[in-house]
Amino acid sequence: MKGQLTGMTGVYLVAAELSRRGFITSPTSRSAQGADLLVTNIYCSRSYAVQVKTNARTFNFWLMGIKNMSIHSKTFIYALVNLRKDRTEFFIVPSRIVAENLKVSEPSKRRKSTWYSFSIEYAKPYKDKWEIFK
Repeated sequence: MKGQLTGMTGVYLVAAELSRRGFITSPTSRSAQGADLLVTNIYCSRSYAVQVKTNARTFNFWLMGIKNMSIHSKTFIYALVNLRKDRTEFFIVPSRIVAENLKVSEPSKRRKSTWYSFSIEYAKPYKDKWEIFK
């Protein structure tokens, strides 16, 4: 699956799951920075911005960007998705946890740019933690 299709698949799977759980969910423009989904409860009394990161090949980390180190709030949530062949995994992680635990990998002989990544080890406690959306 190509990168953009992988990302879109993750966004729509998260949107479908949130809708199934009773939330109103709307994808943002694919070029919007930050939030991939805007989510509210049925009373419009609680709203969330959700950034979705999706993997289809490597499943032990998600690539992020330098901005992910500084963007966090109680209503900004990451939905980290692994599209495994036999199942889909969801990790629903508060943005503060992502910001505090990003790994910075400096450029090397094999990689010309700095990588920012979030390890599955930090995500595991948040597997299927949909209740973060109260």
